[in-house]
Amino acid sequence: MNRTEILAQIQENVNILSAADQPEYKYIPLHQKPSPSVAAVNDIMLLLRKVIFPGFFSSGREAQLDAIHYYMGVHLEKLYDLLQEQINNGLCFKVEDCCEDPKERASEIAIEFINKLPRIKHLLSTDVKAVLDGDPSAKSISEIIFCFPSIEAILHQRVAHELFKLEVPVLPRIITELAHSKTGIDIHPGAQIGEYFCMDHGTGIVIGQTAIIGNHVKLYQGVTLGAKSFTLDEEGLPMDISRHPIIEDHVTIYSNASVLGCITIGAGSVIGGNIWLTQSVPPGSKILQSRVREEK
Repeated sequence: MNRTEILAQIQENVNILSAADQPEYKYIPLHQKPSPSVAAVNDIMLLLRKVIFPGFFSSGREAQLDAIHYYMGVHLEKLYDLLQEQINNGLCFKVEDCCEDPKERASEIAIEFINKLPRIKHLLSTDVKAVLDGDPSAKSISEIIFCFPSIEAILHQRVAHELFKLEVPVLPRIITELAHSKTGIDIHPGAQIGEYFCMDHGTGIVIGQTAIIGNHVKLYQGVTLGAKSFTLDEEGLPMDISRHPIIEDHVTIYSNASVLGCITIGAGSVIGGNIWLTQSVPPGSKILQSRVREEK
């Protein structure tokens, strides 16, 4: 096949793939509005990591105690500019509509989010303490902040959750998926998570959108807080209603347990490994597998 024939076939596919009215591709609409940048969102998270954990992810003069105040201002100003742009793109991302003045709204949301950073930092401080108290392998706070994937995952989720509450489209999901792809921990931005949250190892943990997690909760690797089933609307599409578990305070759930549906796990309960649980349990419950019995 000569070059002319190759180019002719390429052109045929160009005509097909660039056509906006192909009925077989009706679920891939032509998108002509600004879209968020995954690279820019990643830069936002790197900046936020410096803001939340000052000195830990910096070097040289930036990490000196007498310079932190100055660099904090530099980081927050840069953060505002990046956020404002990406929130604007997120507001415009919807194909169907866009708010009347997305730039002004993006500016308001960006500064409103920055005002929430002290609260986010407090929550992450409790998460670090929960890991220190709950994992004998954690030798220091510095090691936890630098090395533990659970801290990176919960940093992303707590940031994404605040943007989710501010009704920012797309960005919250990008933020949590960045952590998901890196750590193997999948937490939806909509999940509500209390103080002193500990994920031991963390790999394979899945927490759904409408899950509510209290204070001092510990999850081991492979735990799923998922939906048992979906309620469909008149068009046969899943409805966005509560469908995930409520985990009350001081609950421990061991590895590979699946807790499914809009059920409540009472305070102080322990759910053993590899348990499949689809009904509520009262406070103080211990749900464990049957003991192995050896035949003599």
